[in-house]
Amino acid sequence: MIGPDWAGDERSGIAEADRPRRVAVVTGSRADYGLLRPVMHAIQTRRDLELLVVASGSHLIQPALTFYDVKRDFEVADSVPMQVAGRVGRWADVEAIGKGIARFGRSFKAHSPEWVVVLGDRVEAYAAATAASLGGLALAHIHGGDRAEGVADESMRHAITKLSHLHLAATETSADRIRKMGERPEDTIVVGSPALDGLASVRPVSDARWAELGSPDAVLLMHPIGRTDEAEEHATSLVLEALEGRRVLALHPNFDPGREGVLRALVNAGDAVHLERHLARDEFVGVLMRLAMQHASGDGGVLIGNSSSGLIEAAALGCPTVDVGARQAGRERAEGLTFWAAEDADAVRGALESAAQCDTSHEGGASHPFGDGLAGVRIAEALATHDPHDERRLRKRCVY
Repeated sequence: MIGPDWAGDERSGIAEADRPRRVAVVTGSRADYGLLRPVMHAIQTRRDLELLVVASGSHLIQPALTFYDVKRDFEVADSVPMQVAGRVGRWADVEAIGKGIARFGRSFKAHSPEWVVVLGDRVEAYAAATAASLGGLALAHIHGGDRAEGVADESMRHAITKLSHLHLAATETSADRIRKMGERPEDTIVVGSPALDGLASVRPVSDARWAELGSPDAVLLMHPIGRTDEAEEHATSLVLEALEGRRVLALHPNFDPGREGVLRALVNAGDAVHLERHLARDEFVGVLMRLAMQHASGDGGVLIGNSSSGLIEAAALGCPTVDVGARQAGRERAEGLTFWAAEDADAVRGALESAAQCDTSHEGGASHPFGDGLAGVRIAEALATHDPHDERRLRKRCVY
């Protein structure tokens, strides 16, 4: 049988078949944690699975606000530091990946998971996937097969697919791409996006909190796409120019190369922008709900930027989105609620006008390609029913 020489539970003497299957879920940022949280909960509720949460990446960069979000929800089995505070850029990412592979390897060897679960395309997922696959562990990948531009996002996403043994695709289109990459059809399952799980249980933020956030009629979430700081600052400034006269709530960008440029533009906007470092997942969803309510009442209400949350969560909640630039190019999206604009102030203004006029009165907004909000349950079921020690699965082979 293929697998690591530590796959058994010799420490406790418990037979493999008599204990829950250990599942290590790797989270590296606020972006993936919001999607992984319902998966973790679904794993935790099953008696045949044991959850091991491994926190990494930007969760561990001071002030580590998102790490405390994870700790409030789950026991953290291990932490894997990768990035260094203040060091951002392509070569910093290269160094972080090398460090991460070694540290994830030590973590997986110590905790002996039978499944390792990663999501998406970020450097933390890539490092964990490399360590797990080279170490002989079964790897499950959520949101594989998607198209999305970025620093090296699409390349890393597809590389993770080729390292993985179980593919938990968000849409049938993504699953078809995975199968065309030579992956086994029986190991490719359409589960939907866990970003939609639990949205119905979240409430809009309170009036008092809304006032603290500046009572915005637009929320700006711009992430860098690997350009120079100067280029990212310029692109963000163009969006801010188009938003002039609006009440804008902006969130800090992620830690990709170009982050400092985005931040400079947001800080230099001064009182024109209410800037928040971080909103916990439920609060962020609650903000999207308030935006959707404002739009329905004719009082503004739009999410703008280049975050996938505009294409997935916001669309599901009936909040119109202006998607700026190329970061989400190629992504599936809900028609009638998402409006693309080039990084040009006039183009953004035009998209904002279209978003203001869109109809969200029908239940659920527009048709949504990312499922029905039950992805976490399906993922946990797949991890429980697919054998992580199956040699046919672990012996990777292109099917064509």
